Amino acid sequence: MEIEIGEDMIRLGQLLKFANVVADGGEAKSLIADGAVHVDGEEETRRGRQVLVGSLVEVAMPHGIVSLRVVR
Repeated sequence: MEIEIGEDMIRLGQLLKFANVVADGGEAKSLIADGAVHVDGEEETRRGRQVLVGSLVEVAMPHGIVSLRVVR
């Protein structure tokens, strides 16, 4: 799924909330801490990670992998 942002970057936790993958920051923090989030193929453990336009974020959810492509 493509997620359009108005800036050159968005923080990872904000992206997950904006894309409706999580309901709040606590849920985002938990997913990230559990190793369920990858940015451009690498596991990410920082909720504040800056995600740039063009990045691919993959989240392992109980129902499968959710892929988010950040676009402008």
